[in-house]
Amino acid sequence: MTTITNNGQSIDGQPVRNATPAAAAGPEWVAEPTAYDAILLAGFGGPEGQDDVIPFLRNVTRGRGIPEERLEEVAHHYRHFGGVSPINEHNRELKAALEAELARREIDLPVLWGNRNWDPYLTDAVREADAKGFTKLIAIATSAYSSYSSCRQYREDFAMALDDTELADRIQIDKVRQFFDHPGFVQPFIDGVRDALLKARAEIDGLDLATEIQVLFSTHSIPSTDAAKSGPKSRGFDGDGAYAAQHRAVAEVVMAAAEAALELDSSVSVPWQLVFQSRSGPPSMPWLEPDINDAIHALKGGPTKAVVIVPLGFVSDHMEVMWDLDNEALESAGEEGFWAVRTPTPGIDPTYVTGLVDLVLERRDGVPAEDRPHLTDLGPWYDVCRPGCCENVRLGFKPAVSGLVP
Repeated sequence: MTTITNNGQSIDGQPVRNATPAAAAGPEWVAEPTAYDAILLAGFGGPEGQDDVIPFLRNVTRGRGIPEERLEEVAHHYRHFGGVSPINEHNRELKAALEAELARREIDLPVLWGNRNWDPYLTDAVREADAKGFTKLIAIATSAYSSYSSCRQYREDFAMALDDTELADRIQIDKVRQFFDHPGFVQPFIDGVRDALLKARAEIDGLDLATEIQVLFSTHSIPSTDAAKSGPKSRGFDGDGAYAAQHRAVAEVVMAAAEAALELDSSVSVPWQLVFQSRSGPPSMPWLEPDINDAIHALKGGPTKAVVIVPLGFVSDHMEVMWDLDNEALESAGEEGFWAVRTPTPGIDPTYVTGLVDLVLERRDGVPAEDRPHLTDLGPWYDVCRPGCCENVRLGFKPAVSGLVP
C-alpha cells in the first residue's frame, strides 16, 4: 500500500498512488494493457429537491468559508428549478448510454457511478466495487479540461474515497486522459455550431457571417491563480495556463470544421471569442475574463446582429448552462436586440458516448500515444498527470491518484 504524507509525497517510493501496475511508475501514456474490472463514472453531483439545496452547496464550498447568505444567493438558481439540478439525471442517462454501448460492442465492463458532492457519493461507488470483488477501476470524470476543479480535485476525491472507506490497500484507480480534444467530445460542438450558423443565415435576411455574427465559446471561469497553475510547467503555457489554451485550441478546431461544413469561401472567417461564466469569487480576486454577459453587451453598437452561444466547457445541460446561459446570457442578448441561440452540450450524443468508451479501451489495450485520436496539437493529453499539475494555490497539494506526486 502506498502511504502519502500531508504534503502529498509518497513515502514508499511509488510515484503514483493506488495505480495499476502499468501506470504505477508514472508514464505519460500507458502502453501496457490493463485488465480492468469496472468503469467508475465520476460526477459533480447536484440536489434533487428543495431540502437538498443548502446541504449540497455546503458540500461544494466546504473549507472555503463561504457565508450562508452567499449560499442563499446561489440557492436561488436551484430553487428556480424546484431545487432539482439536472446533473444527476444526466449522469443516470450517461451511465445507461455507456452500458448500452459497451453491450453493443460486447465489452464486459460494469459501470459504477459516484459523485463528489451528492448522493451517490464516490465512497458509495468504491464500497460497491469492493462488495463485487472489483479491484481495478478505470475512472471517467465528467469534465474534459485541465484545471484544479476539473481534474485534480476529482483525483483528490478518489484518494479521499479510498481512505475514508479504508479500501486503499485493495482497490486501484486509474483515470482516462483529459478528453478536451478527443473527436467524440468535439464533434457534437462542431455539429451544434454548424447548425446554429445555418439557422442564423436562414432566419436573418442578408446576414454577413464574416461581420454580423459572433460565436461565443463559454466555459466556467476559474481564479486566475488556479488557471496559471493548470497543466504541467514543462508545457510553457501563458499566464492563463493549460485551461484557457485547451479551450482556445478546441474552439479553433470547431470553427474551422463548421466553416468547412458550410462551404464558406476561404476568405470568410466567422468571428468568435472565448468567454467565461459562473464566477463565484470575491471582487478582489481576479478570475478569467471576459464574462459572457459583458462580452455580449460589448458588441452593442457594432455590426453584430446575432450571437451563437457554445457551452464548450460543459459535458451536459446542468445548472450553469440552464441558468447562466439559457437565462442570463440569452437575456443579455435580448437586451441588445441580438438574434441568439445556444448550441447543445454533448449529453448522450452517440458520438460522445462512443468516444468515452474508446478512451477506456485505450487504457485497457495499452494503445500507444501515436495511435490515439486528438484534434489539437496539445493532445493526446497525459494518462498520468505530471508532477505539480493543477495545483490549488490556496489549499496546496493533497493526496491524489492517477498522477505523479505531489
